[in-house]
Amino acid sequence: MENMAQRVRPAAVAGMFYPDDPAELNQWLDAWLAEPVETPRQDPPRALIVPHAGYVYSGALAARAFSLWKDAPQIKRVVVIGPAHRVPFRGIATVTADALETPLGQVPVDTHLRDALVHRFEQVGYLDVAHAPEHSLEVQLPFIQKTVPQAKVVPLLNGEVSAEEEAEVLDWLWQQPGVYFVISSDLSHYHPYEVARRIDSETARLIEAGDWAALSGERACGYKGIQGVLALAGRRPLEMARLGLINSGDTAGPKDQVVGYGAWAIWDAQQQ
Repeated sequence: MENMAQRVRPAAVAGMFYPDDPAELNQWLDAWLAEPVETPRQDPPRALIVPHAGYVYSGALAARAFSLWKDAPQIKRVVVIGPAHRVPFRGIATVTADALETPLGQVPVDTHLRDALVHRFEQVGYLDVAHAPEHSLEVQLPFIQKTVPQAKVVPLLNGEVSAEEEAEVLDWLWQQPGVYFVISSDLSHYHPYEVARRIDSETARLIEAGDWAALSGERACGYKGIQGVLALAGRRPLEMARLGLINSGDTAGPKDQVVGYGAWAIWDAQQQ
């Protein structure tokens, strides 16, 4: 008889990137998510660009973005997109798992939407070995559990993939009802504090100008996902708001070699 037991991707970086104790994790998230954030729109953003470092470095900034999703029942499915740091591959990889585990419980995968992507796009496939050790998506899951507990997720890791291939997938997903997006990316890596600030300020300017072609892995490790979203602006009008721009020297790290972090909210443009 076929085994119908649910397949779960276990947490890989709990206790390293974020607390593995549920009470402590809840305490951190509750405090951060309670902080007020001013934005030009009151409706939940369609997409969030957020960092994926250890929570002591970038968790508070990520929470500024996720707090805009609180009390948003229209968010039914969250596509979480990030770079693969550990396993090289060609294309965009998802999981075969039915759920993703964190210390706060299991996040269900939207298996129907996931499978539709795999069948529709040649560049999308299943690759559990790339997801197993990866932190760029996992660190976003507790924020999703706290702000949109009703949502299912579709995890997508970017390997070697073109901006056009990325945008093609995102364009189709953008048209699906109840689908929202988390683009997981840090900014520059391991520059002195002031150098990083200059580089990251220029990267932020490029992102806000929609100049996706100017982005690279030197500016943002998750630049493929950012490129994919920015390329959509050529097909449908979008609005963007910067929520913060910092680096590890501002939070919990030394200033001789820092990692940059930015957060943005992206909405569909309002009809005039």
